Amino acid sequence: MKSTLICTVGTSLFKPNLFNLPSAEKDYENWLSKQPEDDRQYLSYEFIKSLKAASDKLKAALDKKDCEAALDEKDFEHLAELLGRVPGTTRLCGAEINSITDLIQREYCTKNCTLFFCHSATPDGQHIAEILRRYYKQKGHHTEPQEIEHLQDAQPKLFRTKGLRNLAKKMSRIIYDKKAQFCAINATGGYKAQIAIGVLMGQALEVPVYYKHELFSEIIAFPPMPISLDFRLWLEKSELLTALERWEKIKGMVARQDLEQMVAWQDVDEEWDERMEALVERVDIDGKVYLEISPTGQIFHETFKGRFESVRSRVLPSPVLENEKRTPRLSNHGWGNARKPILDFLQKIVDECPYVRTCYGDYWNPTLPSPVLFRLRGEEIEGIFSNGTWTVKFIVETSANTPEQRAACVADMNRLTEN
Repeated sequence: MKSTLICTVGTSLFKPNLFNLPSAEKDYENWLSKQPEDDRQYLSYEFIKSLKAASDKLKAALDKKDCEAALDEKDFEHLAELLGRVPGTTRLCGAEINSITDLIQREYCTKNCTLFFCHSATPDGQHIAEILRRYYKQKGHHTEPQEIEHLQDAQPKLFRTKGLRNLAKKMSRIIYDKKAQFCAINATGGYKAQIAIGVLMGQALEVPVYYKHELFSEIIAFPPMPISLDFRLWLEKSELLTALERWEKIKGMVARQDLEQMVAWQDVDEEWDERMEALVERVDIDGKVYLEISPTGQIFHETFKGRFESVRSRVLPSPVLENEKRTPRLSNHGWGNARKPILDFLQKIVDECPYVRTCYGDYWNPTLPSPVLFRLRGEEIEGIFSNGTWTVKFIVETSANTPEQRAACVADMNRLTEN
């Protein structure tokens, strides 16, 4: 049984469930007749009246976008307590509670499993996650709501380009922190695209993925697919994916023509690998083409960044003998006041990477910001170090003898310098 359950979160608890409760006793019987027959014994008029009063208060605050009023601690606690009075299988409780209840009852997860709620960056998402947190806290679970930046429906392009990628990052981080063998994904709630990302993450990281439609009598597990991701492709292209990821933090999307300065290709159009088409997206803005990692590319990249730790001893070159290690050196440039932090960084690379013999540099730009990055330059490995205002470039001497070993060194050093 799994001890960590990662759940995508939707809005069914609010719409239609809590925000569609009958407003008067004369409407109650008609509403009750539309509920599943097994649920009706728990849905007395007095209970529904109390639940509607509590949910109406929250709905009014949301409608007014009065977030502080909506986030009243007692309101959330009361709503969670009311929902806890009926079985978790009751459809009124929403997709998340229904599916989690089924997972635990069928012993796919431990009774006190840790619950991560990956919710949208919207008031509805935030509030539902808070109700779920309190609902399951009352039942003895450790819960952690996880807001996914840019996962929202007001800006579809931002949802696709940033939101889904952030969901993939968040899920992979939880899985690597908690260990894949102890994790499961409940992809029942949320946008259909969220569910798709959950399934892809599960397939990539070999984590079981569950789903429950409201008409299903029980939750189902997605069967493992006969597919695999290409580690050799990732090793070959990790510097490009890392460069796109890190440059995005500095200046957003990367212009197509700037690729030549980021990776080891003299002519990007000639060297472009068609296998990258699913991993990288082109965005046309005012006639200029920009590149960014696609949601699928993010899953691909996150998967192998995590797996690399377990295979690095097989793909990295032999360690350099201790007496062959050399102190890093810089040319006689002025280097501003940055000589010491630069040398400290280079020494850290020599000390922490057994396959590194030494580092040396002579390129200095006092006004150029850049991400910290390692990349291939022909048969050399080039490092880039920056504090966000100045940039230094340097060569890293290693014990690598083959292109595959050099690519592994680049992937490893980029891993070590990830923020």
